[in-house]
Amino acid sequence: MALPNALAAKLEAVQAEYRVAPHNIDAEQALLGALLVNNDAYYRVSDFLMPEHFMEEVHRRIFETAASLIKAGKLATPITLKTYLGDADLGGITVMAYLARLAAEATTVVNAADYGRAVYDLAIRRRLITIGEDLVNGAYEAPVESAPRDQIEETERRLYELAEAGKYDGGFQKFSDALTAAVDMAAKAYQREGKLSGIATGLSDLDAKMGGLQSSDLIILAGRPAMGKTSLVTNIAFNIAKAYQGEKQPDGTTKTKNGGIVGFFSLEMSAEQLATRIIAEQSGVPSYKIRRGDIRPEDFYKITDAARDMQTIPFYIDQSGGISIAQLAARARRLKRQKGLDVLIVDYLQLLAGSGKRSDNRVQEMTEITTGMKALAKELSVPIIALSQLSRQVENRDDKRPQLSDLRESGSIEQDADVVMFVFREEYYVNNKKPREGTEEFFAWEAEMNRVHGKAEVILGKQRHGPTGTVELQFDANITRFSNLASEERYGALSSPQNTLSTPQPRLGSRSE
Repeated sequence: MALPNALAAKLEAVQAEYRVAPHNIDAEQALLGALLVNNDAYYRVSDFLMPEHFMEEVHRRIFETAASLIKAGKLATPITLKTYLGDADLGGITVMAYLARLAAEATTVVNAADYGRAVYDLAIRRRLITIGEDLVNGAYEAPVESAPRDQIEETERRLYELAEAGKYDGGFQKFSDALTAAVDMAAKAYQREGKLSGIATGLSDLDAKMGGLQSSDLIILAGRPAMGKTSLVTNIAFNIAKAYQGEKQPDGTTKTKNGGIVGFFSLEMSAEQLATRIIAEQSGVPSYKIRRGDIRPEDFYKITDAARDMQTIPFYIDQSGGISIAQLAARARRLKRQKGLDVLIVDYLQLLAGSGKRSDNRVQEMTEITTGMKALAKELSVPIIALSQLSRQVENRDDKRPQLSDLRESGSIEQDADVVMFVFREEYYVNNKKPREGTEEFFAWEAEMNRVHGKAEVILGKQRHGPTGTVELQFDANITRFSNLASEERYGALSSPQNTLSTPQPRLGSRSE
């Protein structure tokens, strides 16, 4: 006789409530038995298996105690373990008898790794169930001040951590494998435009100094206000996105061949302001004219043409302000999973918050942020460019060129960064010293302005993979564009008597011949 629908539904709910979490006691016993017979079995699973991965509490205690003995250089057998596990009753069987049974029914050490992976995978599935239950319970019982987005990002973070933890590829590798990876990197650099091992910034002198932007690097770009930090990083970001070329793989995924997919966290400027800067740089129409609508018909066509060309580039902007390092990491992971990600940019570091409540100790909070940023670069295997402010002590020196000690909360930033770059424009400081016209000082000032006009310096204060030094760039303040400096060495061959008044200025992203 069939049960009524309501009763059947209730019965199913009761059965679901008492479902047993996935586990495999036989695999746990087989692994522990192999370990007790041959302690070498432990080293086949020690990279990924922990006591908490076992379903049965007694198995956790056995594995933990055996691991402690083996790591101390002692023998782990039923006899040596008995002392530490006590005389608990395991359902009518003593601990000593249970250990002896495990050893007697043990499989060979060859199968230990397979059993360990089975135990591990089931533990991961149990954690998935826990995360799902927490998600449901949190949605039901969330307090009024808790936003759903916070719960989504927290769940996403836990899932990503679980996904990254569920791998067996840790530990040592053969040096020959590392050699193969190094040769592959060199081969890709040879095939890539610009012959760089990293991602080209589109600024050839900077690329020559750095070898491009390297995967897993945390790159700090710092400077005083009005030096052009955001302009420079925006130029670099657009160059990379514009040069993007993808290559379809046999498994259906797309692999980046040149350029890259760019994620840009604009914590200070809106996405519209950022887009206006890029349009000005690409069209050659000053951004202040675009904002005021002070443009001629031909300028408007330049703007629309530039915007049309930029429609398809893989450039993604997040303009949320006041986010924490944990939220930033969650969104970066989501972008990489959904769209792909080759370069991540954060503008700027001091606008990020720590993962907890606002701390009175800003240095400690900044340490958490920079450590998290470096960990994220390694986790996503992409270069991260993070902008940073400099302290006011720069203004107190005669030479305004910044140094590592000028970084705000410099201890953690300098320590965690792989590369620290400073952008410096002497023109800005010289312009502020303008004397009264007609005086001798004015003529000296005018000569000095002619020397520094339109020039910028990128100072490499720290670089783990290469030399430090200074790279000179051209800077057009009207359209906030950095480009390669037109030097005699680069363009001497192009100069001619009839063409000495104007030196060719390469567009941003173009390669110098």
